[in-house]
Amino acid sequence: MIVQNNKIAQNHKSRIEKHHIEDFIGRSYMSFCVLLLIVAIISMVYFVMSKGVSTFVVDKVSISDFFFGTKWSPEGSPPSFGALPFIAGSFITTLLAALIASPLSICAALFMTEIVPGWGKKLLQPVIELLSGIPSVVYGFVGLSVIVPFLRDVFPGQGIGVAAGSIVLSVMILPTITSVAVDALSALPRNLKESSFALGATRWQTISGVIIPTTLPAILTGVVLGMARAFGEALAVQMVIGNAPFIPKSLFESASTLTSVITLGMGNTTMGSPQNNSLWSMALVLMLMTFLFVFIVRLLEKRRAI
Repeated sequence: MIVQNNKIAQNHKSRIEKHHIEDFIGRSYMSFCVLLLIVAIISMVYFVMSKGVSTFVVDKVSISDFFFGTKWSPEGSPPSFGALPFIAGSFITTLLAALIASPLSICAALFMTEIVPGWGKKLLQPVIELLSGIPSVVYGFVGLSVIVPFLRDVFPGQGIGVAAGSIVLSVMILPTITSVAVDALSALPRNLKESSFALGATRWQTISGVIIPTTLPAILTGVVLGMARAFGEALAVQMVIGNAPFIPKSLFESASTLTSVITLGMGNTTMGSPQNNSLWSMALVLMLMTFLFVFIVRLLEKRRAI
């Protein structure tokens, strides 16, 4: 009996030691992964910032000339590094894409969760989420083959321009906004809707007066995330916007964005040259805008929590 009890105690002790070893290995591996992630993020931010400020520190380009200059001629004499046309093009296409995609996404989310929550969500949500897996080059090719000829036939101009880029971007960010809106509407407490119905409100009155105001911060979070995706998109916009270094005066004129000019010029410049440094400065602007979008999302999440 004593021998058996000793064996049980030894087995129990060995199991405890094994669990401690497994916990130590798990904590060590997790800590290593987190540390590696932090180091990678800090290194990337430091690298982009160090390269981005070279335009102002090494090449002595003034900040006002870079951000508010309208002439881009890095190989001219004297060279000009006005990035305002590209910054304006990025903001215009992003805002227009959000204006086009947001109503469609919100209506699709309401349709899937409130109008036909059964087959609508099972059928439409996978189809919409499938759009996020399509490569950017496919969106750009569809834009060149369908959207650009349509705009050329209906509106003045060549079809290539801000309008084509905004339409392509709106389709690309549609799954992001829709997914976030669907999750927000699905998480809405059921008693809010039941209380509205108990007071005699119709379905549409409940949607407009209860559901949308309650979930608005979460829906706006999806819109901001979609804008962040649109602001950083390069290839699809590059194929349909025209890549002209000018501030567009209409939606049907060619323009350019920060991402398109970076992708077109980075491979054709020498590392450390003034033109290369200016492209890194544009990359720094993109990174700072991404941080701004993340900050806005955090504010909206805090508002939703309150």
